[in-house]
Amino acid sequence: MKVSLRSTYGIMAAVDLALQAGSAPIQAKSIARRQGIPARFLEQVLHAMKKAGLVSSQRGAQGGYVLSKKPSDVSVAEILEALEGPVLRMTEMNGGTYRATPSGTLLAKVWDRVHEAERHVLEGITVEELAGEQRQIEQQRNPMYHI
Repeated sequence: MKVSLRSTYGIMAAVDLALQAGSAPIQAKSIARRQGIPARFLEQVLHAMKKAGLVSSQRGAQGGYVLSKKPSDVSVAEILEALEGPVLRMTEMNGGTYRATPSGTLLAKVWDRVHEAERHVLEGITVEELAGEQRQIEQQRNPMYHI
């Protein structure tokens, strides 16, 4: 499976929103700075995520973005679909003509199973889980020394 830079940025923005969650919305430029994402591109990604109902925004000086759902209720699959549309199955390519041959029919079943497994994995990974892993990575990078 290929994941676009757009989707990667969307996932990282959602994780950042989960990590920074609090009473105030998070500005896109703050997310962009922390994640190393071009701010203009991130605005486009966040707009698409807003249209899909994954984030909401607030205007004004204290404005920004927040996740629309709890991080535990947002899966990687939802983010991918919001930013890329429905993930096409290999058997749906070329207008469904892939099944026209016996080997195509045989392999179509294999690709269907691969797609189902892929989808199952992506639905099982939540933003909350990724945020927890990110916290661990940051703790390993910045160890606390007690004297």
